[in-house]
Amino acid sequence: MNLSQSFPISPCAPNFRTAVQTGDFLVTAEVMPPKGGNPAHMIEMGKLLNGRVHAVNITDGSRAVMRMSSLAASVILMQQGIEPICQMACRDRNRIALQADLLGAQALGIRNILALTGDPIKAGDHADARAVFELESVRLLRLIDKLNQGSDSNDKPLTDGATDLFAGAAIDPQCQSWSGLQRRFDRKLASGAQFFQSQLISDFDRLEKFMDQIAIGCNKPILAGIFLLKSAKNAQFINRNVPGVQIPQHIIDRLEAAADPLQEGVAIAAEQVQRARELCQGVHIMAIRREDLIPQILDQAGIAPLDSALDTGEKTANLLHKAPL
Repeated sequence: MNLSQSFPISPCAPNFRTAVQTGDFLVTAEVMPPKGGNPAHMIEMGKLLNGRVHAVNITDGSRAVMRMSSLAASVILMQQGIEPICQMACRDRNRIALQADLLGAQALGIRNILALTGDPIKAGDHADARAVFELESVRLLRLIDKLNQGSDSNDKPLTDGATDLFAGAAIDPQCQSWSGLQRRFDRKLASGAQFFQSQLISDFDRLEKFMDQIAIGCNKPILAGIFLLKSAKNAQFINRNVPGVQIPQHIIDRLEAAADPLQEGVAIAAEQVQRARELCQGVHIMAIRREDLIPQILDQAGIAPLDSALDTGEKTANLLHKAPL
């Protein structure tokens, strides 16, 4: 018996890893697990995204709000033939629990992991809960690398097989400390990150500088965070509450003047996808509670469905337009 064998609940081809390795322009999207035991809405959103994105991120207690576990939600999407990127945050688990969940992910056939430190407890809906934070994202990446090599965090062998996890990390090109951003990126790269998804990008000049000065030559794809703005009030709320993000006034003015602010937000997001396509190797689209509009954003940005891209030669066009690693 092959001890590295996994027993996935539903087979799901590793299209995301393959797309990374072949240099495709990458598209991922974010879906939150349900705040309850009924996954129907999450499944519906996942099905709408299937064939339009390479993988769907399943958040892990984003903003410290209690929801269904990312591990369970990822398995549910896999049962529908949708490839997940399972986010795993250090806030709520010590190293024993993190390793247990990573081994569980391997056994269930989940391969893509986004290693995160996690949002502060006080930001969420259980402000009196106790945070763990024994590890943070860099040390979690190192832990995943150890498991992939067949040993645990104490360098003891995994007697029932190594993992084969494809780990990524988050970045924030709009971080105020440029030297801190450089140091953090380099540490994540050295710790085994195979791809990077950015936070919401509002300053694409800053993203271009990051690609030219920090990410250049890293040979790992950078996916720019694209956020669907639903209204001027939504943009103003982000400016007040999300550190390091400043939605430009001309974007807010467009949303205020629009007869249909939501559709204007779709148009803005599509323009940002086109801009990101000139700068980096992919996009990560966040459309909170309106994931159904992501296919429309991609259509307006000229990003063909994945199956169509293979049939029509769009894949070749994607390769020609992608930024070099």
